[in-house]
Amino acid sequence: MPTNVTPEYKKAEEAFRAAREPADRLACLREMLRTIPKHKGTEHLQADIKRRIKQLSEELAGPKKGGRRTGPTYSVHVEGAAQIVLIGPPNSGKSSLHGKLTASHSQVGAWPFTTQLPIPGMLPFEDALLQLVDLPPLAAEHAVPWYVTPLQSADAALLVVDLAEPAGAEQLEFVLGWLADKKVTLSPNWPIPAATAGPDGRDSPAREADDDPFRIELPTLLVANKRDLDPAPGEVEALEELLGLRLPALATSVTTGEGLDDIGPFLFRHLGIRRVYTKTPGKPPETDKPFTVRTGGTVSDIARLVHKDLAESLRFARIWGRDVFDGQQVGPEHPLSDGDIVELHMR
Repeated sequence: MPTNVTPEYKKAEEAFRAAREPADRLACLREMLRTIPKHKGTEHLQADIKRRIKQLSEELAGPKKGGRRTGPTYSVHVEGAAQIVLIGPPNSGKSSLHGKLTASHSQVGAWPFTTQLPIPGMLPFEDALLQLVDLPPLAAEHAVPWYVTPLQSADAALLVVDLAEPAGAEQLEFVLGWLADKKVTLSPNWPIPAATAGPDGRDSPAREADDDPFRIELPTLLVANKRDLDPAPGEVEALEELLGLRLPALATSVTTGEGLDDIGPFLFRHLGIRRVYTKTPGKPPETDKPFTVRTGGTVSDIARLVHKDLAESLRFARIWGRDVFDGQQVGPEHPLSDGDIVELHMR
């Protein structure tokens, strides 16, 4: 954070950290540039903000009228209870894993660099959906310049490695180093302690609490893939020890299905997702499609999810759940538990 910043700039930076959509991030960047103190100590940050404004503006503008599109959009609209990106070296089985978990149409091939663009898909867990985004592989000969763009809206990452790959350690070392150069850290902390809650009660994409608003820190699960190829015992532990990693890990096999059923529960639990159902007075609850918040999400957050202006007219709510008695009256700031049923009452 630059010294002697104004409260306006601090507010704009906090809004940028919590922004989920490209248009919202662009608006926050412009506000950051408008309010940042203009002196020598902030020159580099001003230049970085301007560069990001230009990049994001071009991406959102699309092709000029009558002109040729310069390229696809690399941001992925956030859907479901959380957005998780799949990162890994070539031929780690990342796209096969994505396809198996989401029934998506990720192109899978025995050759490297099959995935060229972000490919979203939905992983169902009970009655909630988790958005998994398959990204291109990272390697010295193929690292796309836009790679960090879809990471900006992500809540977490799956780092997929091939347990049977002899050069796996070297590949993973490149991935971690390349991301570090781009100010991206893969963290073992679920959720990141420094994360701030967004307006819907979910943690914003977590960033390190230092003076760089563009540093990204993602809670990460190491997915040790191709377990069916019978790698040596202790291979995951040896890999982590060699690279100094301390990530939680799961061994999986797309071929046999080993470990695949553990990914959804891990993400749901460690991201602190809370499913909340709504009901109209005098009617049964709507249990087919829950709203979702994160740990600490409140009744007010649910009202805002029902309609963005509803929270302002919220008077109180009645709630049914494991931590309250049936029909208990609560205020807008009452924290919610997984499975709560909420009946909103307006002024």
